[in-house]
Amino acid sequence: MKHRILLVEDELSLSDTIKLNLELEGYTVQTAKDGKSALRIFKGERFNLVILDVMLPEMDGFTVCEAIRLENNEIPILFLTAKNSSADRINGLKIGGDDYLTKPFNLEELLLRVQNLLRRSTKASDGNGLLEYQIADKKINFSQLEIIQGEDVIRLTRKEALLLKLLIERRNEVVSREHILETVWGYDIYPSTRTIDNFIVSFRKYFEKDPGNPQFFQSVRGIGYRFVDLMR
Repeated sequence: MKHRILLVEDELSLSDTIKLNLELEGYTVQTAKDGKSALRIFKGERFNLVILDVMLPEMDGFTVCEAIRLENNEIPILFLTAKNSSADRINGLKIGGDDYLTKPFNLEELLLRVQNLLRRSTKASDGNGLLEYQIADKKINFSQLEIIQGEDVIRLTRKEALLLKLLIERRNEVVSREHILETVWGYDIYPSTRTIDNFIVSFRKYFEKDPGNPQFFQSVRGIGYRFVDLMR
């Protein structure tokens, strides 16, 4: 079975060159020229690897990576970037990237990195992805879309689970409304920011002892939201 690769690169000549070389190695390659179309393609098809430029139109590569990680913890992601700063490399790896290659790069090195990432991904998952999380006496199971408290189970919608996961993965940080809308919804037409408010109200009902005085899910006026867990 051929490995399928999603290549996200807005520079047409470079995209064509990479695609041709990957196909010569026997891979099936789908391309995207901007971040939002990349997410649409990713959600509609199955891939074994994502090669992702950082500087993209519509939505940058870091945001695309974060959105992919909410959907899939296991697929390898290789960043391509013209920036050679340690801060960018650290940020890319921190949000879920597996490897980082700075432009200009040697095509043979790219092919070797792709080969190594695909080889590693065929092994058993190491379990580092966020599959479950405990808040007080309630356990969240992200794969089953449910909150468990003893014998009681609360079912989550997919969007609720994605937003909950994003806030928990960014715990103790303020996440802006704009970032939430791009990362969780990822489309040109966003829902009203009131939709996020309604989700936060639901989370407070699920987890807070006093929803009117939230400990975990806090609103930051004019900016966004924060999940606070000082124990982690």
